[in-house]
Amino acid sequence: MGNLFGKKKATRVTEQDKAVLQLKQQRDKLKQYQKKITLQMEKERHLAKQLLKDGKKDKALLLLKKKRYQDQLLDKTENQISNLERMVQDIEFAQIEMKVIEGLKVGNDCLKKMHEMLSVEEVEKIMDETQDAIDYQKQIDDMLAGSLTQEDEEAVLAELEAITQGEADLELPEVPEEELPEVPEQEPVREKVKKKPEREMLAA
Repeated sequence: MGNLFGKKKATRVTEQDKAVLQLKQQRDKLKQYQKKITLQMEKERHLAKQLLKDGKKDKALLLLKKKRYQDQLLDKTENQISNLERMVQDIEFAQIEMKVIEGLKVGNDCLKKMHEMLSVEEVEKIMDETQDAIDYQKQIDDMLAGSLTQEDEEAVLAELEAITQGEADLELPEVPEEELPEVPEQEPVREKVKKKPEREMLAA
């Protein structure tokens, strides 16, 4: 049947992604080490108290010296963790910047192609034609709004008079006033001609 949902598109892992992953792994290991040292120092501190109670001052002092050294390790570990996290943030931000730059590059290429398709002369021509159309429409709007000059008013009246005179010249044929004869509803009965007898015709 095959894969009904199709194959998933493989995600390309870059060198920057690998570097970020390694840095995060190192950071996590340092945090685990930091946690381990902190627990160990707490135990040794309680042990040093117990040794002092038991009168073993030298051993207690030795444990406290060890604790002091571990404190210094914790400070170094904290600085290393901070450096790793800062480096991870810098790499991730650099990746974002690269994507932004790539997007700008694509946009610039698209604009260049559009500019090649439409020259400056064509743009100026379109703008001039658009302005002419706007001016023409404004003239029509002004005329319809009643802002005609005296000359325009006279021209309109003259055209109206010409149209009216032209309609008057087209006369229709006169309708006769006399009434037409009525049409009979039935046809008149024709008189039958009687034929003379053959004898009378012979006698004649």
